[in-house]
Amino acid sequence: MAARNKYAATPPIRASNVPMGRSLSIFDEQYRVVAIEGDRLFIRGILSGEVIAILNPEPETPLSTTDFPTGKLIALSNPAADPLN
Repeated sequence: MAARNKYAATPPIRASNVPMGRSLSIFDEQYRVVAIEGDRLFIRGILSGEVIAILNPEPETPLSTTDFPTGKLIALSNPAADPLN
């Protein structure tokens, strides 16, 4: 059983502009910063309400509330969609 996330207190919001039956990719929506805890950034999807924890890939550069203030609107990019060198 998955652990319950303390940032997932509100139920998901279904926007009227998302076709019913279509599932969203994490790259299809925008997110608001919920918190930073150690090396993790917690964000909540604007459309889905889903909370995602992102592990900092560069521990030598710590996450800061200056870069990611609570409530900041961000979008995720798909590194697999970037052109190869």
